[in-house]
Amino acid sequence: MLLLIISIFIIGFAILFLRPTKDSKYFKFLSILPFGLFLYFLQFIPEIQSAKKNLIFENQWIPSLGISLDFKIDGLSLLFSLLITGVGALIYFYASSYMSRDPYINRFYCYLTIFMGAMLGLVLSDNLISLFMFWELTSISSFFLIGFNTNNEDSRKSALWALSVTGLGGFFLLASFVMMNSITGTFSIQELFSQSEVLQSNYQYYVIIAFLFLGAFTKSAQFPFHFWLPGAMKAPTPVSAYLHSATMVKAGIYLLARFTPILSDGEVWNMVLMCVGGTTMVVGAFLSVFKVDMKSVLAYSTISALGILVFLIGIGTEIALLAASTFILVHALYKASFFMITGIVDHETHTRDLTVLSGLKKKLPIVAICAVIAALSSAGVPLTFGFISKEIIYGSTFDFDFWTYNSVLILTALVLITNVFLTSAGLLVGIRPFFGKLPEKFENIHKPDYKLWLPIVILSVFTLLFGAFPFIADQGIISAVTTSIYRSQITQELHLWHGWNTILLLSGATIVLGFILYFIIKPSHKTVEKFDSLNRIGPQNIISVIAENIKLFAFKYTRFFHNGYLRSYILFIIVFIIGIVGYKFFNDVTLKINTNDLSPFRIYEFVIFVLIISAIIVITFTQSRLTAIVSLGVVGLSICLIFVVYGAPDLAMTQFAIDTLTVVLFVLVLFKLPSFLKFSNTKNKIRDGIVSISFGILIALITLQALFYPSNKEVSKFYAENAYLLAKGKNVVNVILVDYRGIDTMIETVVLSIAAVGVLSILKYKSEDEETRE
Repeated sequence: MLLLIISIFIIGFAILFLRPTKDSKYFKFLSILPFGLFLYFLQFIPEIQSAKKNLIFENQWIPSLGISLDFKIDGLSLLFSLLITGVGALIYFYASSYMSRDPYINRFYCYLTIFMGAMLGLVLSDNLISLFMFWELTSISSFFLIGFNTNNEDSRKSALWALSVTGLGGFFLLASFVMMNSITGTFSIQELFSQSEVLQSNYQYYVIIAFLFLGAFTKSAQFPFHFWLPGAMKAPTPVSAYLHSATMVKAGIYLLARFTPILSDGEVWNMVLMCVGGTTMVVGAFLSVFKVDMKSVLAYSTISALGILVFLIGIGTEIALLAASTFILVHALYKASFFMITGIVDHETHTRDLTVLSGLKKKLPIVAICAVIAALSSAGVPLTFGFISKEIIYGSTFDFDFWTYNSVLILTALVLITNVFLTSAGLLVGIRPFFGKLPEKFENIHKPDYKLWLPIVILSVFTLLFGAFPFIADQGIISAVTTSIYRSQITQELHLWHGWNTILLLSGATIVLGFILYFIIKPSHKTVEKFDSLNRIGPQNIISVIAENIKLFAFKYTRFFHNGYLRSYILFIIVFIIGIVGYKFFNDVTLKINTNDLSPFRIYEFVIFVLIISAIIVITFTQSRLTAIVSLGVVGLSICLIFVVYGAPDLAMTQFAIDTLTVVLFVLVLFKLPSFLKFSNTKNKIRDGIVSISFGILIALITLQALFYPSNKEVSKFYAENAYLLAKGKNVVNVILVDYRGIDTMIETVVLSIAAVGVLSILKYKSEDEETRE
C-alpha cells in the first residue's frame, strides 16, 4: 500500500514533463490511473464484508517515536477510497476535454494527481502523524488547484483563503493528536480504540475534542468557517466537481466519523456536532436558493450537505450513522453530476447566470436528462438514491432516545426546512437552465464532446441503480461503513419501501414544498446584492478585520523589536535574559556565597580591574569611533591577562589572537561605516547603564553561587584521560573542538563563512553602487 501511494506522487510529478499539444487529446488516457486504482480497491469489498475485520498494512517509519506509515482498510476508508478513485476517474476523463486548450494542462493534472494521492493517504492512514501529513498535503495541493487560474486575482485570493482557514485548522488538529499521544502513549489509531475511556476520563479531553473540531470544521466548511468554500468556486469546474463532492470537503467528515467511536462521550461530543451541523445545514440551504450563479448555488448546497453529515454523526445512533454513510455516497453522485453539468453549460454558453439560462434541453438533451436525474435525487424523489437517503435521515431524528418529544419535533423541523431549500436549489441547477424558451443567443451552441457528458451519464446510471436496488449499495459497502463507525454489527438495512408512515409523509412534503419554493423564488441579481451587503457582518469580514489588526500589531511589533539597530537587538536580548534568568535564580535558589574559598585581592588584579573599568568608561563616553575600538582592545587584552594570572595561557593566547584580529578588522572597515550617530541621549544612557549593571550583578551572583556547590569533574576527567588515547591530541581544548565537538565546530565555521560572504557582498554592492552614481 505504501508503494502504491508513493507511486501516485511519482506519477503526479512525472506528468509535469508531458508537453501539452494543441488539443491535448492524449491526456484522456491519464484517467486509467484513477480507474485502475478504483478496480484495485473494488477487490477489497468481498474481503471486508466476509472477514468482518480490518486489513492493516504495516510500514515502520520512526519506530522510536511511535510514528509509522501504517495503512488500514475498513468499510469507512474503503468507501472514501472508492469515491476518490471512482469519481476521480470520471473527473480525469471530463477534464481532458474541459481543459484541453489550457496551456498548463500538464500542471493541472500534476496537481490533481498529487491531491488524489494525498486524499488516499489521509483516509487510509492508521497513524495520527501520517494522517496529519496527508491532511496538510490536501490543503497545499488544493491551494494550487483552487488558484490554478493565476491571472485571476479572485482565484488567487480564494486559494489563499482556503489555505489559511484549513491550515489554521490543521494546526489545532496536530495539537489534538499530540495531546492524544501524551495521554495514551501511542499514535496508532487502531490502538486508540482501546484507549477510548482513558481519553474521555482525562482532564484534557475537552481541549482535545475542541482542537479536533476546529480541524474538521475548517476543512469541511462548517459555520462559521464556511465562507472559504464559495470562494473556492473560482477554480476550474473539474476542480470544484472533485474537491467539493467527494474529496477535500469530506475529509473533515471522515475525521469525525473515524474518531466518533474513540472520542464520543454521548453528550458534549454529540451536542457540539448537532448544534454546529444543524446551524450549518440550515444556513447553507437557505442561502443556496438566493444565488444566480450555478456554482454559487452548488457551493452553498454543498455547505448544507456537509452540515447534514455532521448533524447525523452528532446524533450518533445506528440509523443516524447509516444515514450519514448513505448520504456520503448519495451526495457524491448527484453533486459531482451537478458540477460537471454546470461546467458543460458554462463551456457551451459561456455563462452560469440562472437569470438568462433556459431551454437548453433542445441543444443539450443528454445533459438535460442527467440534470433532471441529479435534481430528482437531490429532492429525494422515489426510485432515486436520494429518496433512500432522505427517508433514513428523517428516521434518524425520531430514533434518538435522549431527546424529549418536543426536541424531536424541532430536529425534524430543521431537517425538513433544510431539505425543502436543498430541493429548490437542486431544481434551480437541474431544471431551470434546461426548460422554458431557448434564448436566441443560444441557438447556435454546439453539442458537447462525449468526454464531457459520458461521466455524468455514468453517475446518473448509478443514482438510478442504487435507488431502485438499494441492497446493492447496502450489502456492497454501506453496511461495512456503518459498522466501522458504530463499532458493532448493525441491524438496519436499506430498503426501497418502508411502508405508509410519518417518514414517507415528510418525504412527500419535502418534494411538494421544494417545488413550491422553486416556483416562488426567482433568481435575481438584486436579491444577491442584498445578501452580499450583509457580508460586512459575516464571519469572513470579521475574520478579515481580525487579520488586519493582527497584521498591524505585527508591523508595530516588528518596527519596535527589529528596527535595524544592533544596539537595540543586544538590549532586548540582555533584558530578556535578565528577566528569565533572574526570575529563575531568585525564585528557586537560596542565595549562599562561600567567601572562605576566595583568594586575597592582589595588586596586579586591582591594576587589571582599573584598566577594564577605565576602558569601559572611555568606550561609553567617547565621540570617536577609533578611540572606542582601541579601548575595546584594551578590555580584550586585560581579559587575556586575567587568563594568564589564573593559569590558562592557552585561553589567553586564543583570546589575544581573536581580540587582535577583531581590532584590526574594525580599523580596516572603519572608513566604510557611516558617520558616528549621536543616538544616545541622557535618558538612553541611564537606561543602558541600569541594564548593564543589572546584567553584571546577575552574572556575578550566579558565579559566586556556583562556587558554593561542589564541582562535578567527571566530564573534565574523561576528556583529560581520553584526549590523547582516543584523539591523539595533547591539547584537550583543541581535541574537544575538533573531535568531540567536530560537527558543532564545522557548523560554526560554515555560519561564520556565510556571514563573511554576506558582509563582503554588502560592501561590494555598496562600492559598485557608488561607482555607478559617480
